[in-house]
Amino acid sequence: MKTLCISDARKNLDAVLNRVKKGEDIGIIAGDRIIQLRPVEVVAWEESYLYQEYNLTSSEWARFKRRMAGRRTKNNYATFTGAFDAKTFA
Repeated sequence: MKTLCISDARKNLDAVLNRVKKGEDIGIIAGDRIIQLRPVEVVAWEESYLYQEYNLTSSEWARFKRRMAGRRTKNNYATFTGAFDAKTFA
């Protein structure tokens, strides 16, 4: 692993990040520790949230959206035609 001090990394940040993206192991020395740089996959907020909260994968979410879109076009929604009264929500 190639290591750099903070000031050298800051001066050449663009080049350092490009090298990391190409797969090179680079670390930055910060005090008595080395912080390794590595690329991470960016996941859309919606997918990340759905996975963390509901354990849904992106393919499961896509399938759900397709199914709901089909229901919208067929008007398969139940509609409430009655009246709400105060006791219903008490």
